[in-house]
Amino acid sequence: MAEAAREAGSLPVANVQALADTCNNGADEQVPERYLAKEPGAEEVVAAGDSTCAIPVIDLDRLVDPRSSSSECAKLVSACHDWGFFQLINHGVPEQVIGNLKSDVIEFSKQPLEDKEECAQQPGGVEGYGQAFVVSEDQKLDWADMLYILVQPTESRDLRFWPTRPPSFRNSVDVYSSEAREVGYRLLEFMAKGVGAEPASLRGVFQGQALGMRVNYYPPCRQAADRVLGLSPHSDADGLTLLLQINDNVHGLQVKKDGKWFAVEAMDGAFIVNVGDALEIMSNGKFTSVEHRAVIHPTKERTSVALFFFPSSDMVVGPLPEFMKGDQVQYRSTSFHDFVKQYFAEKLDGRKHLDRLRLEQ
Repeated sequence: MAEAAREAGSLPVANVQALADTCNNGADEQVPERYLAKEPGAEEVVAAGDSTCAIPVIDLDRLVDPRSSSSECAKLVSACHDWGFFQLINHGVPEQVIGNLKSDVIEFSKQPLEDKEECAQQPGGVEGYGQAFVVSEDQKLDWADMLYILVQPTESRDLRFWPTRPPSFRNSVDVYSSEAREVGYRLLEFMAKGVGAEPASLRGVFQGQALGMRVNYYPPCRQAADRVLGLSPHSDADGLTLLLQINDNVHGLQVKKDGKWFAVEAMDGAFIVNVGDALEIMSNGKFTSVEHRAVIHPTKERTSVALFFFPSSDMVVGPLPEFMKGDQVQYRSTSFHDFVKQYFAEKLDGRKHLDRLRLEQ
């Protein structure tokens, strides 16, 4: 994954945080047409307050406890198949570790633009501070800035792209990614166990492989919050994603199910976990990688941190034998390196890159 991502560049675009400051502060500057991505009310959105439509909540303590593990495991598999998303509580990452990361991410977002550009993306690469998935001069743009770095294993890190301000940022990321990585590995074990495969089968694919981290910063948009998107509809290319909401009570994630968008209200301290494309392919469709997007608040900024679990870059990704058990093969196998390279080289566009690999039955 590291090599593929580093080979896929993104065209340079204006800093959205600076653009938002100009547009939101009474200036005559209008939101550029390239960011106006949709018409108001064009798609149905189910509000986060409707508990009957909320994404499932999984309790890691219940997964570990032999008395409740079987029922919670079944709930986990159902969540991964029906929604592709769930919130994880009692995950065990210490509050202080999460608090340190949140503080440093917020402090980084407050740095002057010239300081943040010290770790700016380089031409032809995706790591660093800037944008991704910008492949043409006339495509619609997302109302967001991002910092993308490879965090694990330690030898994969390119510290040119790691912020030095605040000074504690690098240590906070190191400790957090180490803790969260173990949570991801445990989940992979229970996901495999829940469908009757060896618990080690999935963990073994991802253990020791690349772990990427993306800090997403979504500025408010007073003029046209209902016309801009923070992150275009897409599915993730990886195996598993752990998302941490940084701002309390500012929600923007929406998940697509049955043709509707469901707003996600992040629970305090929980991880929002979703299945990625690679895991849908490996599970032969037993787990589902679903479209999701980020919307913008008119007056409040929102920040999140996503961790992406990748298999080996040189792995040929296809349905794993442990997940077949007499089922028909649903997906063509593909080099994960090529899959990720294509993913980064295209504008985010729903699940099209994944659907191309589906076999007609």
